[in-house]
Amino acid sequence: MLTDPIADMLTRLKNASRARKDTAVIPHSKVKLAILQILQSAGYVGEITRRGKRIKKRLEVELKYDESGAPRIESAKRVSRPGQRVYARARTLRSSRHRRGIAVLSTPRGIQTAEEARKSNVGGEMLCEIF
Repeated sequence: MLTDPIADMLTRLKNASRARKDTAVIPHSKVKLAILQILQSAGYVGEITRRGKRIKKRLEVELKYDESGAPRIESAKRVSRPGQRVYARARTLRSSRHRRGIAVLSTPRGIQTAEEARKSNVGGEMLCEIF
């Protein structure tokens, strides 16, 4: 059993991209799927495919690389952890790494990027930063 499934997902994405894999396989959950869809819309990952049934559901994520072959996901940092939750108000949200990355939050309106949360004037739990 995993203590922090989101951190496990981020680690799988980083390790697979550093090993120059085409895809990464991640156990399925609704929160992970929402985070991956945000990463897909931001251009960090490609197509997301759901595989399996019931308890063996998994997500296959296509990894993206730039023209020089460097992975699009340089680093992924888990901000809020099970032992130390980190919350942010709407007015204190900022873009990650001087607009080079994105921050992902869990808000009352669902999983959003920091920029979307700032525009909709909601705060929430800081899940992770991708750059």
